[in-house]
Amino acid sequence: MALFPALARHLRLTLGLACLLALGACGFHLKGATPLPFHSIYTNIDPDSAFGVRLQRTIQANSPDTRFIRDRAQADVYLHQISENERLRQLSIDAEGRVEEYELNLDFTFQLLDKAGHVLLAPTTLHSTRELPYNDRIVQAKESEITRTFKDMRDKQIDQILRRLSSPEVQAAYRNSGERPVVPIPDSSIQRSSQGSQTGGLTGSGSMPY
Repeated sequence: MALFPALARHLRLTLGLACLLALGACGFHLKGATPLPFHSIYTNIDPDSAFGVRLQRTIQANSPDTRFIRDRAQADVYLHQISENERLRQLSIDAEGRVEEYELNLDFTFQLLDKAGHVLLAPTTLHSTRELPYNDRIVQAKESEITRTFKDMRDKQIDQILRRLSSPEVQAAYRNSGERPVVPIPDSSIQRSSQGSQTGGLTGSGSMPY
């Protein structure tokens, strides 16, 4: 009879170890993501902003040997954000001229260069669109919802950035960077724009700092 309690304890221990292994395999890992071929990245995206912090965590979780450094000359690659454009426009209005629905648009343009200026990933624009019902009787709540929606759109774009960086095309371009075209190393300035439609006290979401 003593065999059964011992067996039960062994099964519980085995199950617990299996759960720990499963949890360790989770985190920020994206389905299909692969480690990056380079070991250091410099970016002009503010590393202390919410966007920059999540970008670093996502990339390092999927490629633990890749780290972000703040000296561009020492980095293997330069993840260069060229521009971001946030737009909020009226999608539909009711018979009294009040906005019923807004459309949120977010464009993020970037490129990837090696330290010599070889183009590993040509300028690429990620475009995200969301539709959001609007009620002018709860303006403050809707403004908060718009801000959260833009944040969620940016989070989704971080996942897309990782997929681009870990693509077979970029992996091959990095291995054969000497065969890639060369461009002057761009500066760290970022083109930002934010456009909103003023209706019922709502003046757009404003520029969202990275």
